[in-house]
Amino acid sequence: MQQESSTAPSQYDALDVAVLSALEVDGRASFSRIGAVLGVSEQTVARRYRRLCAEGGLRIVAVRDAELLGHDQWMLRVRCAPDSAPVIADALAKRPDTHWIALASGGTEVVCGTRSHRAGDRDDLLLGKLPRTPSVVEIRAHQLLHRFFGGPTGWLRKVHALTDDQVAALLPEAEPHPGPARIDPEDEPLVAALEADGRATYPELRRATGRSESAVRRRLATLIASGALYLDVEYDPGHLGHPFGSALWITAAPAALHTVGEALADHDEIAYCTATAGPSNLMATTVTRDSAHLYRYLSGPLGRLEGVQHVEATPFLHRVKQLTYRQGRRPGAAAAGKR
Repeated sequence: MQQESSTAPSQYDALDVAVLSALEVDGRASFSRIGAVLGVSEQTVARRYRRLCAEGGLRIVAVRDAELLGHDQWMLRVRCAPDSAPVIADALAKRPDTHWIALASGGTEVVCGTRSHRAGDRDDLLLGKLPRTPSVVEIRAHQLLHRFFGGPTGWLRKVHALTDDQVAALLPEAEPHPGPARIDPEDEPLVAALEADGRATYPELRRATGRSESAVRRRLATLIASGALYLDVEYDPGHLGHPFGSALWITAAPAALHTVGEALADHDEIAYCTATAGPSNLMATTVTRDSAHLYRYLSGPLGRLEGVQHVEATPFLHRVKQLTYRQGRRPGAAAAGKR
């Protein structure tokens, strides 16, 4: 995402933001249901949705909740020769075990989030591919330990485009006894179809899985209710007037780690926050209007937090992958919220 030094105006109106926020609450909510909650017609919601997809990079995909499923998660900082960073970022983006990639530090660093279902996938990347890449100068690996904000909880809720009653009306019906968070081998075709398109219709899911629509409907409801799967929303935060993204590498006193993490989760600028093992013990991403807004946040709300000992901010030059990777996408077509 190319950074700008001046405040960027929002390109979305209140209804656009409300539709995005509704989809963040329930990515599979019908246009008629969203329209009823927002007080507009189904056709109006459909038109806004199509425009958001065409102009704002909107996509809805299913994401496995790695924390609940007990999968290994890492955030990597890969320092490399400037002319090689885009090539390395694109190569990482094509891997199925990466889910979030950005160029930072003026194009000399690749920030990469990974989720591995098996230890072998992690070892292949950390011990195999990256160390053997000649243009890689340094790798800093931060294992993710505890999520404070992000995942099923997206940044748009901090915009407050919906009332509490509207959010409640959009929430899917709760499954009474969903059981533990797990994805069984027979769920893989269903999950794969939803990872490609979170709004795939039930007939499409029936064809992808070979199971009846009623069976697909029940299993999907259970996967979401248990937390094994959630629907994430990809969009360009620049259209909301917040084009300036950064990663924060924070060191907090061990006794204050949890308190600082919980406080960060409440800050409007924070789109994601997790405790980490590694050179720092907290990692967060911010979404701000410009560099001046980031400075005010660093010197104000973050700077006043008791227990914070050190902060390193690395602004993103542009984001290469967030949830999905589309080669040749225009710079700035990035998502904001969840991981």
